[in-house]
Amino acid sequence: MKSFDYIIVGAGASGCVVANRLSANPNVTVCLIEAGGSNKQPWVSIPAGVFISYNNKNHDFKYEGAPQKHLNNRVITVNRGKGLGGSTSINNMVYIRGNRKDYDTWEQLGCEGWSYDDVLPVFKKLEKNEVGQSPEFHGFDGEVTVVKPQDTNKVGQLFVSAGEHIGLPENTDFNGKTQLGLGTFNLKQKNGERVSSYTAFVKPVLDSRSNLTVMTNTEVLSLNIEGDNVTSINIEQNGEAKVLQCNKEVILSSGVISSPRILMASGIGNADELKELGIECKKDLKGVGENLQDHIDSMVTVRSNSASSIGVSLRTLLPHVIPAPFKYILKRMGWWTTNYTEVGGFAKTKFAEQANDDPDIQFHFTPLYRSHRGKSFEFGHGYSIFTCVLRPQSKGTVKLANDGTHRNVIIDYNFFAKEQDQKVLIEGVKKARDVLASPVFDEIRGKEMAPGKDVQTDEEILEYLKQTTTTVYHPVGTCKMGIDELAVVDPKTLKVIGMNNLRVIDASIMPKLISGNTSAPSMMIGEMGSMMILRDTK
Repeated sequence: MKSFDYIIVGAGASGCVVANRLSANPNVTVCLIEAGGSNKQPWVSIPAGVFISYNNKNHDFKYEGAPQKHLNNRVITVNRGKGLGGSTSINNMVYIRGNRKDYDTWEQLGCEGWSYDDVLPVFKKLEKNEVGQSPEFHGFDGEVTVVKPQDTNKVGQLFVSAGEHIGLPENTDFNGKTQLGLGTFNLKQKNGERVSSYTAFVKPVLDSRSNLTVMTNTEVLSLNIEGDNVTSINIEQNGEAKVLQCNKEVILSSGVISSPRILMASGIGNADELKELGIECKKDLKGVGENLQDHIDSMVTVRSNSASSIGVSLRTLLPHVIPAPFKYILKRMGWWTTNYTEVGGFAKTKFAEQANDDPDIQFHFTPLYRSHRGKSFEFGHGYSIFTCVLRPQSKGTVKLANDGTHRNVIIDYNFFAKEQDQKVLIEGVKKARDVLASPVFDEIRGKEMAPGKDVQTDEEILEYLKQTTTTVYHPVGTCKMGIDELAVVDPKTLKVIGMNNLRVIDASIMPKLISGNTSAPSMMIGEMGSMMILRDTK
C-alpha cells in the first residue's frame, strides 16, 4: 500500500494551490489526485479552444442535473472541468474576485478571518498583474498572470461605450474600488495562452519536487475513517481498485459536486439520508450537499449585418478565419486568443440597494451569433449579452443517488424557487436590452433573435426565462464553512467538523455565492487553506 503525508483530492483551482504550498517542504510527501486526464491537448492552452473542451467527455464531466420544477421541468447541464486544472482548464479565464461586501458578509455569518480586508492580501499574493493596475488592490509577484485581452474585438468596445447611454460608466478595474460599470475584463493568460491552476502552481515545480506525486485518471471512491481520523482512501485508477494510506491529512478539493459526494460515500453527512442509502454514519453533518448556489443566467442576442463580430461567413474567411492559426502561432494575436467574453460589467436593477454601489447583476458580452442558448456555434454574425443574478436567494442540493454505487449524484439547483430571483433576472433582461438599444450599435444592429420582439411584458420575459435560463457554471456552497447547524467545516481551520485530519478546501466551503466569476476566489481559498495547514503543523 502506497502512503503519503498529504493526499489532495482534486487538481482544480484550489487543489493545485494546496499541492504547491505543501510540497514546498521537501520533508513531506504530497499526492495530488485527479479524476481526469493530463489535459495536454493543444486546444486546452489555446484560449479559443474552450469551444472544443466544453461538453467534451475528456475535459468536462458534463453532469446532468435534476429536472427544474420552476423552469418547466427542464434539465440543466452542469459543466465541470475534468483533468489537470479542473474547471480552470475549460473556463473563460475571466479574473474577477467578487465584491467587498461578499467577504464581509461571510464574516458576519460567523466566518471569522474571511472579511475583505483578510482575503485581499491573499489575492494580491497570488496575482502577477501585468495590466499596471493599482498596488492598493493588485499583486505583481504571484503565480497567476493577469492581463487584458491580446486582440479585443471591435463590437466588444461598442458594448463598453454603450454603457454611458444608460448611466453605466466605463470601469477599467472590476477588482478595484467599485464593480459598477462596463469594461474589459482582466484575464488569466500568459503569452497568449490559458493560465490554469495547474499550469500556474503545479507544472512549474513538478519536475523539481520529487516529494510531489500527481495521479491522473484516478477516482476517489471513499475515505476509510476510524474514530475522528481518516486512515486511508479508496481509489480506482484506470479501472483498478487501490488503497492509499494517509500519514497526516486528507484535503478534499474536488469541488462543489464531488467533495460532498466523497463525504457522503464515506459516512459523513445527514444521518437519516445515509441510513436510507445503507451507509454507516460516521459524522452526522446535515449541511453536506446542502446550500448549493449558482449564478442563474439568461441571454439577449441580436443578429448583425456587419462582419466585425467573431463569426464564420464568406466575408470573414480570408481576413480572419484562415489567418487565425498563423496569427496565433507567429504573434499570439487574432481570433485564437479570444475567450469570447472579453468585455462585460456589473449593474444594478431597481431591486438593488440604492444607497451603495453594490451591483446585483453581471453582464458577459460575446461578439458571437447564437440564435438560442442551446447552440454553441452557428454560421453568421451577431452579439449577445448574458445576464446573471449575482446574489441568488434560491438554494439547491447535491445528494447521493440511491443506485447502490455511491458514485453518482443528484444535482438539484432549485433555480427560481425564490420569486426575488425571477424579478431580478427579468429586470436584468430589460437592462441588457437597454444597453443593446444604444445608438452605438445602430450601424451593425439586426434583428433581436432572443428573447425576440414578441417578448415584452414581465410575464412574457418570465416564460422566456423558464424556457431558456441556465447557469454560468459558478456553483458553490455544498460544504459550507460557518457556525450554524448546516456548517460542514470550521472557518478557522477548514477541517470537517468533528474530524482531526480531514479538510475541505475548495469553492464548496463558501457560505454565500460571491458577486462574480469563481475561479480566482477558489484559488484564494486554496491559499487560505494552505496557510492554515502550515500554521497548524508548526
